[in-house]
Amino acid sequence: MRITLSRLNEMDRASFTGELGTIFEHSPWVAEQVWEHKPFQSVETLLNEMMSVVLDASEDHIVGLLHAHPDLGTRIKLGHYSAEEQRSVGLDSLTPEEYETFSVLNQTYVDRFGFPFILAVRGKTKADVLEAMTARSGNTKTAERQEALEQIRRIAGMRLTDIIED
Repeated sequence: MRITLSRLNEMDRASFTGELGTIFEHSPWVAEQVWEHKPFQSVETLLNEMMSVVLDASEDHIVGLLHAHPDLGTRIKLGHYSAEEQRSVGLDSLTPEEYETFSVLNQTYVDRFGFPFILAVRGKTKADVLEAMTARSGNTKTAERQEALEQIRRIAGMRLTDIIED
């Protein structure tokens, strides 16, 4: 069910956090803190404010947010949004060989960068995801952290657009 931006702007902190607390993977603190920046003129303004909260957060919060994202192609129980997004790419129905490939790439990535590979997968294919994992494995740690945060922004933007009527 979609909600209007004006309705979000009228909500108390608990209701607002309840509506938007899952936009950032297992990180309701983003919605809780951005509530103080109401009212929002557009979904884009809300997204920008949410990302400002993330980027201004403590290192522990940012690292926690990065680590809250599941490996792509994992068989663990995923949150609602992640499950839908991975299903749309076919990552929920990998062959044993594909699963092994994703598992190895995910582990190699985590070993190199210290957090899971994060990609806004909506509209992509399994091949696109594998290509991105391979290409980004050559990034520096600093560049990859910036890219991961940009991907989180894209993911959050898509999720907000799905649930909010501007």
